[in-house]
Order: sequence, then structure tokens, then C-alpha cells
Amino acid sequence: MDDHAALIELLGRYADIADLKEFAELPARVLTDPVTLDFSSVGDIPPMTMPLPEYVEILRGSFASFAATHHVITGHTVEIDGDRATVHAHVRAEHWVPSGECWLVVGFYDNEAVRTPQGWRLSSVRLTVAHQQNGHLAPQAG
Repeated sequence: MDDHAALIELLGRYADIADLKEFAELPARVLTDPVTLDFSSVGDIPPMTMPLPEYVEILRGSFASFAATHHVITGHTVEIDGDRATVHAHVRAEHWVPSGECWLVVGFYDNEAVRTPQGWRLSSVRLTVAHQQNGHLAPQAG
């Protein structure tokens, strides 16, 4: 698989972590350890760098209350510079709670990836929210 295709597939696998609730093996196939995250556009969440196992536990807790989620990541723009890459992509994420309500997030990912001996991994994930609906359904920090 060429680098461009591998990087696009990486974002698909990133979406699968939440949508399939696969927190055991998939995160290590997608993210570096440690990983840098910036979800500050969602709400009161400061950018941070943390060990991957710690982030996986945060993900597990954050997605536990949703009956289903569906992340569509498309419109990828990939730039590769040796063993580093940036990937800009559009995202539409639906987060369904058991009552049938949906927290919708629409925006963009601006991610950085590095080539490792195991393949490409995301070293930095930044979400820029352009629109939200039903933000009260979002997991609360703390």
C-alpha cells in the first residue's frame, strides 16, 4: 500500500476505535505513545499530550454512554515529507444516546502522522468544530 492510501486508511481505523468500541488492540495500530490531542474546539478541553493507555481509558469512558456512534471522515488532503505527514480531512460525527437523541459534530481534522517500524501512526490529532447540535449530550469533563 502506498503512503497516501495508508494514511487515509489510518483515519478510517481512527474512526473505528470509537464506532466499534475497539479499545484493546486498535489504538496501538493507529496512535503513537504518547499522543498529542487538541479537542479544545469541542468545549472546555485543553490540548494535551498523554500516554496512549491513559488516552484509551478516557476514550472508553467518553464513549460508554453512547448507544452508537458513526464518524465519517472524508475529503482527505495528505502531505508527506519523508517520515512525517499531515492529513487534513472533513468529519461528521454522530453520537447516539439510548433515548434516540444525537449529538452531532461537524468539522475538520488536522492530524500529524509519523512513520514507525510498524507503519504510519497518528502523533497528533486536532479537531476543529464548525457546527454542533445537541451539545448537552456530549460527555462532561471530570
